[in-house]
Amino acid sequence: MAYVVMTGVSVIIPTHNRSEKVCRAVRSVLDQTYSDYEIIVIDDASNDDTVNRLEEFGESIKVIIHEKTMGVSASRNSGIKEAKGNYIAFLDSDDYWLPAKLEIQVGFFRDKPGALICQTNEIWIRNGRRVNPAKKHRKPSGDIFVPSLKLCLVSPSAVMMKKSLLYEVGMFDEEYPVCEDYDLWLRISCKYPVYLIDKDLLVKEGGASDQLSTRLKGMDRFRISSMVKLLEREILGEEREREVFKELDKKCRIYGEGCIKRGKMEEGEYYLNLVKKLNNHETHEQFIYHETHEIHEK
Repeated sequence: MAYVVMTGVSVIIPTHNRSEKVCRAVRSVLDQTYSDYEIIVIDDASNDDTVNRLEEFGESIKVIIHEKTMGVSASRNSGIKEAKGNYIAFLDSDDYWLPAKLEIQVGFFRDKPGALICQTNEIWIRNGRRVNPAKKHRKPSGDIFVPSLKLCLVSPSAVMMKKSLLYEVGMFDEEYPVCEDYDLWLRISCKYPVYLIDKDLLVKEGGASDQLSTRLKGMDRFRISSMVKLLEREILGEEREREVFKELDKKCRIYGEGCIKRGKMEEGEYYLNLVKKLNNHETHEQFIYHETHEIHEK
């Protein structure tokens, strides 16, 4: 398949030092039963043989190379900006699709033209063995905003969305080293339903040491930041705002108490008092200044 301008689906695959796995991911797209797509791979300054390995696909893919590491959010955003398709589908380089994924999702949008975003179910592989997701990880369908406050219930590799949606709500926040997907799904689900296609069309591998969620701790502080941003936009309405404050208070108490137990008294007190400060209309700029300072200190 020659690389040409298309009107179907733009598949965006960010990668960093995963030459073997990213090739597997690309092949899983090339094996799709749906053919109107483009593949955009963003190599985020890999220092292995990723770029050379990708040459085997020739003009079947477009490769964007970051000269310095910019992170997964910036990589996905680079792909979005280059995308020619009406729909965007993300595929993490350590995941891969089953052959009918794109065809089934495109068919869903054809049958439900008012929908803006959908995701599929998935097969989980942990340390080489299939596992069943815990009850709390089971994906809802439709209005998923409130349950999504607790934890991320949308898998990037399972999603397909209309490209116009990203230009409405904004792309991935490049300040977030983790939880960038949690942040985006909240911005989407507070306005629109996220539909589930209840079929296992994706294989997700976990437990590897190169995964950000494995290497980075303190992820809740980025979820806290996401909720703060939403509150300050004043778009939620009274009922949803109340749910955000409820979950925010819970996460701030857990994270703040954890900081104090680890001897980080100033940080702990900050988070324990954050909800009170927000009710006193402290600005998000003040919050994010503190948050950025904490990130760079770690």
